[in-house]
Amino acid sequence: MPVVVVTPTYQEADNIGAVVVGVRQAVPGAEVVVVDDASPDGTAARAAAAGARVLSRPGKLGLGSAYVLGLGTALRDGHDPIVQMDADLSHDPAALPALLAALDAGADLVLGSRYVPGGGTLHWSLTRQLLSRAGGAYARAWTGLTVRDPTGGFKAWRAAALRAVDLGTVHSQGYAFQVETTVRAVAAGLRVVEVPIVFAERRAGRSKLSPAVALDAAWTVARLGR
Repeated sequence: MPVVVVTPTYQEADNIGAVVVGVRQAVPGAEVVVVDDASPDGTAARAAAAGARVLSRPGKLGLGSAYVLGLGTALRDGHDPIVQMDADLSHDPAALPALLAALDAGADLVLGSRYVPGGGTLHWSLTRQLLSRAGGAYARAWTGLTVRDPTGGFKAWRAAALRAVDLGTVHSQGYAFQVETTVRAVAAGLRVVEVPIVFAERRAGRSKLSPAVALDAAWTVARLGR
């Protein structure tokens, strides 16, 4: 089966077409699976028109459950490797070959990292940079992770690694899903590698990371404590 890239969406009509095109330019033959939460702006239709497979849900049910559905579907369909990424072009599809190369070199899980040499952010305010680094430090302190970017969502998995983390029992529904799955990968003894990426500000639309969402993620990460 070809490489599959899973991306959850809500109100990403202005970005999703470019994501699908970018993925297929970076990895010819890759399949894109979009998990859309009933976006009223026509995201699902644009994703389908661009050639993605769309899994439609009846409403906003949470980032974690969207990934469980998309990644689980990719597993059941026999894909290996399986990639997860954002739909707002903050994750550059051109970085996909580097993540996949790290899998080929022996990693079980590859994290696209903003905070290893060569990584970074683009068009971020100082406040957002400080909050992001503080969030990563917080996650490391509570979970014992040693990776530099534990909150990032640009990941490439071997199918066996995804099975090892047991997606069906993951508790996190919001952004803490990223931390919990990495915690489970490390606990399972998997080889986790970080490769540098540059994380850009979204090109269009509005961020879904509200103060309430951030607070929920912080509380969930605390419950993942060592």
